[in-house]
Amino acid sequence: MTVMETASADTGADTEPLNCDAGAHPRPDGDDRYTISEVAAISGLSAHTLRWYERIGLMPHVDRSHTGQRRFSNKDLDWLRLVGKLRLTGMPVADMVRYAELVREGESTFGERKELLLATREDVLRRITELQDTLAVLNHKIDIYTTANA
Repeated sequence: MTVMETASADTGADTEPLNCDAGAHPRPDGDDRYTISEVAAISGLSAHTLRWYERIGLMPHVDRSHTGQRRFSNKDLDWLRLVGKLRLTGMPVADMVRYAELVREGESTFGERKELLLATREDVLRRITELQDTLAVLNHKIDIYTTANA
């Protein structure tokens, strides 16, 4: 079982997508063999970053063609979408790699995965609060300048 297959099971149900975009693939399952340049265009990541993800274990299994070229699947695209969301949270790369390792280890790691995601959620909530406070300061300053020009 590949990381991507395990990743689909990571949600608790094989039919549940990893995120809201997971069902929108450029090609249907079965015809989903993408080159690294196609995945770079789809994901917005560089080919260098995709190779690096594979090298560090964040994306450890990518199928290869008979000539050795990487061939990505829809499950790989789903995994990259999840990784992109984790990056947006500010999760350190080491934690993302650890999460990928836990996914590969299977259901016995659900508790540890949950703890990792709970800690990340706390960081995100803290950052949201900081940004809301910053927004309030900006709004206050804008109001001052708006009434000064009236």
